[in-house]
Amino acid sequence: MKGATFMIPTPRLLSQVVDMLSNIDMADRDTKGDVYEYLLSKIASAGQNGQFRTPRHIIRMMVDMVQPTLEDVICDPSAGSCGFLTVSGEYIRQHYETELYRDEAMRHFQENMFMGVEFDPTMIRIGAMNLILHGIENPQLRDVDALSEANTDFTQKATLVLANPPFKGSLDREAVDGKILSVVDSKKTELLFLVLILKGLQLGGRAAVIVPDGVLFGSSKAHLQIRRELIDRQKLQAVISMPSGVFKPYAGVSTAVLLFTRTDSGGTDQVWFYDMQADGYSLDDKRQPIAANDIADIVQRYHHQPAEADRLRTERSFLVPVQEIRDNNFDLSINRYKEVVYAEKTYASPAEIIREIETLDAERAVLLKELKWDAG
Repeated sequence: MKGATFMIPTPRLLSQVVDMLSNIDMADRDTKGDVYEYLLSKIASAGQNGQFRTPRHIIRMMVDMVQPTLEDVICDPSAGSCGFLTVSGEYIRQHYETELYRDEAMRHFQENMFMGVEFDPTMIRIGAMNLILHGIENPQLRDVDALSEANTDFTQKATLVLANPPFKGSLDREAVDGKILSVVDSKKTELLFLVLILKGLQLGGRAAVIVPDGVLFGSSKAHLQIRRELIDRQKLQAVISMPSGVFKPYAGVSTAVLLFTRTDSGGTDQVWFYDMQADGYSLDDKRQPIAANDIADIVQRYHHQPAEADRLRTERSFLVPVQEIRDNNFDLSINRYKEVVYAEKTYASPAEIIREIETLDAERAVLLKELKWDAG
């Protein structure tokens, strides 16, 4: 907690805080974690380096899609408040409750399973506290710039990466690890982080990463390089296109989730696309709960992709053969492949519209005459 600041300025305010907290039953891990998550949800502005809080329901969707196991080493190279790691920990506790009674499994869970990299000391403290309150007492958190030479040893460390890398912010290109630049020569952090993630994954390791839409269709050399890398040298499995309001009030940028596996030998045969329309919340700054929600359908369909083979391109999800993607210059934007059906609509003829206007005008004249008579 080096450099932490005590932000309660008066004894009276401290007393009120203690009294309010004393009324909350903190005996179990879930309550403490929920309280802390609530406090984190009130951080309603993006950091100066482009980082902002990933909505927890989006994190849960991604975790449910990749289904972490007890054998995994889970990493977030842009950890922030460690939301991906805490939700992954809760998933493991829920699905492997009995197995965690074994000393070896619990030791791996507490000491080796969770890795986080973050260069903002404040976020390191927030993330460490978040993990502790969720029962992960000794995670591997590194206070280092993930893209820099200081992080060159992040190579084939993780079996599973979950991340929402920063989309903007300052970048000292000279400090970036040369191994990353040798794959994609760019200043765009979202592209460099994808290379970092591939470098940090073990062979056979999986990743679910949030990227801005520009990664999917950008025409620059660097954009093409990373898409070709994912499709031709690795195994790209899915692209989930999310609506632009998902990250409000932090940002209005349109984003997508990429799911891929490191193989270093290709393997992409077809890519599953899903056009998410709703995530259970309104897509404005208020983000109020609504009934429409595609998340359960996304998770269910992702795990049953063979059944998607007969889906039409007019539907919300469908499969696209890899050769078609190559023929489209490795474009991964869903609009490139989705087919839109236009419904024919018949309008009245101009003559009919003119007659309706004349009828309304005559009725208006009669009513106006009656109004003048009554007023006179």
